[in-house]
Amino acid sequence: MTSFAAPTRLIAIDIDGTLLPSTGLRISPRNQEAMRRAEAEGVHLVVATGRRQAYALPVMELAGLSPETVMISSNGTVTRTFGGRRIDRWLLPVATARALCAELRKFGGTTVFTFDCEGPGELVVDSLEALERNVDQWVAQNRPFIREVRPLELAFDSGHAPVQGMVCGTVEQMRNAEQRLNTSDFAGLIETHRTEYPGRDLSILDILPPGCSKGSAIGRLAATLAIEREEIMAIGDNYNDVEMLNYAGQPVLMGNAPAELLQRARERGWSITATNDEDGVAKTILGALQRNRRWEHEQAGELVGRAVVELP
Repeated sequence: MTSFAAPTRLIAIDIDGTLLPSTGLRISPRNQEAMRRAEAEGVHLVVATGRRQAYALPVMELAGLSPETVMISSNGTVTRTFGGRRIDRWLLPVATARALCAELRKFGGTTVFTFDCEGPGELVVDSLEALERNVDQWVAQNRPFIREVRPLELAFDSGHAPVQGMVCGTVEQMRNAEQRLNTSDFAGLIETHRTEYPGRDLSILDILPPGCSKGSAIGRLAATLAIEREEIMAIGDNYNDVEMLNYAGQPVLMGNAPAELLQRARERGWSITATNDEDGVAKTILGALQRNRRWEHEQAGELVGRAVVELP
């Protein structure tokens, strides 16, 4: 683990591939305990995920964290506390979302739009059958919230704006889609973030309002808390975590990250921790808390020393 000069006052943690193991939906006891200890010692915990909040909360509620714990969901478009208090939200304009429908069909994947609401219609898809072929487990877990609309453009007739678009397909398809979108007429109108699972040849390309990312959301939150970048630790494992790793003064990449990202981490001097199956999050948090205590002890020693020097 790299040695950081500043104390750690905020820790942002990704869920899938970071906090969760490779199989199963239960956070390990060690990770749960480390997060609870961080909150008990006054560190702000932030969950930063590509999931929408309703899909992430059932996983996180098992950890026993405070209702005031903050969750950044949909890759940075919505920020709420676990208890539901909204802090921040960004919407993809209806006209942009409607125009994207035709564009995204060109890439051979399956498109989903996410709306910041509750119940059926939170997720709108053009073909449930095609989506199941790509992400069957995700469909099974989210089926009560999915509404199929054909053509997908009709989903925007109500005038409601989504917080996120998503298209999924093979790694090659989504890399091509991202490149083409970012050099098309949509450049400047959207933000794209890609997640890859090479072992399954699956990639998810998220399409967000311009300027939205986990990193920008953390930056806005930190400003309200008067926390400096040097005091922020971010822990992630995939390409959609890069912005928050770049933003944080204390970036930590999981050992199970793609080889390309691990190489990038070495080049940029990011820390690399253990894998998600080895409780890399717990090891990282406990290390940060230990450094915090050492830093506080050193600061206290400096204050005592200064007071002695200043005695008449």
